Amino acid sequence: MADPKGFLTHDRELPQRRPVDVRIRDWKEVYEDFPAPKLTKQAARCMDCGIPFCHNGCPLGNLIPEWNDLVYRHDWQEAIERLHATNNFPEFTGRLCPAPCEAACVLGINADPVAIKRVEVEIIDRAFSEGWVTPVVPAKKTGKRVAVVGSGPAGLAAAQQLTRAGHDVVVFERADAIGGLLRYGIPEFKMEKRHIDRRLEQMRAEGTEFRTSVNVGADITAEQLREQFDAVILSGGATQWRDLPVAGRSLRGVYQAMEYLPPANKDFENSPINARGKHVVVIGGGDTGADCIGTAIRQGAASVTQLEIMPQPPASRPGAQPWPTFPTLFKMESAHEELADGEGDRVYAVSTTEFVDDGTGQVRALRLVQVEGPQSGFKPIPGTEREIPADLVTLSMGFVGPEKGALLEGLGVEYDARGNVARDKTYMTNVDGVFVAGDMGRGQSLIVWAIAEGRAAASGVDRFLTGETALPYPILPTARPLV
Repeated sequence: MADPKGFLTHDRELPQRRPVDVRIRDWKEVYEDFPAPKLTKQAARCMDCGIPFCHNGCPLGNLIPEWNDLVYRHDWQEAIERLHATNNFPEFTGRLCPAPCEAACVLGINADPVAIKRVEVEIIDRAFSEGWVTPVVPAKKTGKRVAVVGSGPAGLAAAQQLTRAGHDVVVFERADAIGGLLRYGIPEFKMEKRHIDRRLEQMRAEGTEFRTSVNVGADITAEQLREQFDAVILSGGATQWRDLPVAGRSLRGVYQAMEYLPPANKDFENSPINARGKHVVVIGGGDTGADCIGTAIRQGAASVTQLEIMPQPPASRPGAQPWPTFPTLFKMESAHEELADGEGDRVYAVSTTEFVDDGTGQVRALRLVQVEGPQSGFKPIPGTEREIPADLVTLSMGFVGPEKGALLEGLGVEYDARGNVARDKTYMTNVDGVFVAGDMGRGQSLIVWAIAEGRAAASGVDRFLTGETALPYPILPTARPLV
């Protein structure tokens, strides 16, 4: 245990965000540095609670009390060893995960939980700066070849595990750079892409091969993929987005979030879809919606309004979502701070009824109506209809499953009741030697679940190729978050 009285003597503290008027002028990460003495106090708050429910909250099974204790004792090198034992990419999860581990923290029953994510980030950043993150080269090669289709967190985790097990792994990515949504879906102000690049350097040195701008199913057929590789892992994500079929949907200026964010991440200043001087409306109240807000503000939008069909969540844990489940709470992300500081608003319990044409095929406004709660089926409330200006609209309403194109059809994989690629307990599909990991098999989920599935699928592939495996198997494909 770090400090027996740490949780009694130290309050939860996180690093300060840079001032709004400063950070919206650039695309750098929003947080300031966190002094080491403050971090030590945060690690000291870990209670050594006997049954660490944080392990259950995190599908990776991160050894959180262990590395909190090691940070408190300034044993940083051993801390990164324990962190890497369960998580290939803590620099990603520490910045992007909504932290179900913190929701499950025992201290969180009647106080603020341990700042687990912040400790995680500081451990891995310290490890990179000290040169402790080095290639883990396999002792011997198996001669087996594995194709990983998709380079998001699930694909990268599976690739690293299998490369270290001695297999020859090739990761295919249809975009022009590796990283999946980590690269082009997550804005720079949430995670600078240098964090991806330095991890990829390690993976290349270990022997993983990356091929970009390859649309598997078209540039290389499913048949060719099976012929050239001994096993295939499908990790292309749940990229089929949810649409909003209302009047005016086809107008210019109405985009899916993943049509808007990737070009903005490729070219900060000169994106072809630019919010400069425009009234922007973001439909969807989740993390992707917040990403659209922060991006539009940095592009110089005249105003930004975020719409959400659900009622405003409570500020504290509701009775229907007791500890240690992950509660739905009102959050003030960095982008929301920026929204509140300028011309913008967050509007809850409303539904879009129409996108209004300016007469030339371009959207000029959005009509909405207030609705009752989900129990009533979001029934419109008469007399609450109104119109707001909208020159640019982004739809950030989530995803409904994998794209069922030439690759999946060519492989002949089967689907589950939700339309995701079906798999058995080894993560193998109905097609022998073809496995699936991440959102393509689970449906839209969190980055920690993607990494956990990538690690588990790698275990299944390794056993399939060699008859046995020493790779970890953190979760079953049927595992679900604490509810």
